[in-house]
Amino acid sequence: MLLSVRDLCISYGIGGRAVDAVRNVSFELYAGEVLAVVGESGSGKSTVAHALINLLAPNATVTSGEIKFDGEPIQGFSDAQWRGIRGRRIGLVPQDPALSLNPTTKVGAQVAEPLLIHGLASRKDAHAEAVRLLDMAGLTEPAARAQQYPHEFSGGMKQRALIATALAGQPEMVIADEPTSALDVTVQKQILDHIDGLVKELGTAVLMITHDLGVAADRADRIIVMRKGEIVETGTADDVMLRPQHDYTKKLLRAAPSLHSHEARTVLVTDKATGKASSRAADARDGAPDITSPLLRVENLTKEFALPGGRGGKRTLTAVDDMSFDLHRGETLAVVGESGSGKSTTARLVLRLEKPTSGRIVFDDQDITDLEGERLRALRRRFQMVYQSPYASLNPRFSIQQLIAEPLVSFKLGDSKSRAERVRELLDQVQLPQLFLNRGPDELSGGQRQRVAIARALALEPEFIVLDEAVSALDVSVQAQILDLLTELQQENDLTYLFITHDLAVVAQISDRVAVMKNGVLVELGRTGDILMKPQEPYTRKLIDAIPGHGSSHAA
Repeated sequence: MLLSVRDLCISYGIGGRAVDAVRNVSFELYAGEVLAVVGESGSGKSTVAHALINLLAPNATVTSGEIKFDGEPIQGFSDAQWRGIRGRRIGLVPQDPALSLNPTTKVGAQVAEPLLIHGLASRKDAHAEAVRLLDMAGLTEPAARAQQYPHEFSGGMKQRALIATALAGQPEMVIADEPTSALDVTVQKQILDHIDGLVKELGTAVLMITHDLGVAADRADRIIVMRKGEIVETGTADDVMLRPQHDYTKKLLRAAPSLHSHEARTVLVTDKATGKASSRAADARDGAPDITSPLLRVENLTKEFALPGGRGGKRTLTAVDDMSFDLHRGETLAVVGESGSGKSTTARLVLRLEKPTSGRIVFDDQDITDLEGERLRALRRRFQMVYQSPYASLNPRFSIQQLIAEPLVSFKLGDSKSRAERVRELLDQVQLPQLFLNRGPDELSGGQRQRVAIARALALEPEFIVLDEAVSALDVSVQAQILDLLTELQQENDLTYLFITHDLAVVAQISDRVAVMKNGVLVELGRTGDILMKPQEPYTRKLIDAIPGHGSSHAA
């Protein structure tokens, strides 16, 4: 037994009182084992993980219980003793890549840091090993990436750098706190395959904190289910996935899109083929989106970025290459592909946050390709964006009232009274209580913050919304709630969505059509049912086969 936790209790000091966060949690972790801990936000998963390596928040206290690592009690360790364990014997892949890398230090130096701290490599060798680790983690041109700063990385690239850092010292145990939630499915599979390799070759134990039950089904030997700080169910992956005993576990399994992707695809195929009404907003309205006049038309769109010059002089990266598609009113078009495929660049181009190198963008029969100044600003009232991270997209100094009203203030719409009334209406629309108005974003959960971000996007009554990985950071039950909310809002407000995602299981739930991108090129476009059930391109099949839980013996 490598890790033993007995009757662990943890509380947080909030407003002068102690609030229990973890109650009587007990479990073991063995060398070479993968143990997944699943549950909704606030269930205590990450609090338990942080307690194991003495990284709890300042207002958190372990009130009782015992933690042993390799047979030795570790709660009383000094800072020096912890420095000898963290990064060397226990690795950590933290949850939020945006907050976990030093913005002033090159990525390669940060990956090499554990090797230098623990005397595992010389400075020269550490750099070469950092490049190797970045390559292993799936980053292209790892030598060049090692010389870049975190702000030059996408969210998925940052997460891969953190995984490389955690594995640098070949630790005996890795705590992986949502290690692949920001990654596309093929890179996710690559990273999880590598972790599996460490488990088999080195006997590394993995404690995996995840909201993705598909990942747990595919990768874990045993699963712990937590709810409100307590363990409600534990057992082998087969037992928990196929024979769940607790109602809460059954609820999580019902909400997991990847475990029901086949069912979702079948429903989509049937509904779209027959035109019968379903829970999809588009079907409930007319049986299909309005295709008489596209709201958005993209023609031969190309975007090139300049790269640092080498011996051959100037170099360019073609992020979007001769892309064309239409998006109809009331329709949801999902754009999928691996990191670096050009999905987010496409989104920024159609919103005119980037200017294309060539091609045309037509919105509501108006060519907006070269639109600038006040004309472009006026147009932006008609489209909005919801970003991936509900934690990073809201100003922490603003109240919820101020955050939602901000677009109205920016466009000088209404007076303070009418704005306040509009904010209350929007809170009702996204199903949040009015008592949240004076709270700050830090007082809300991830799912609640994303509802606020959606409310703010709706403030100007737009026709078109781009959702850039808008549910990837959320646990499965909250994710299901947000997807249902988006569908209801689309029906009520006749909204058109461009849905950027790496999660094809989610695509099955929300989209009418799917565009598949690879290396900046649109390789396949069609109805969701056709793409997911009868893909024409090998690359699309590769993405589908990489869905966690897809074809798993645990899948429902």
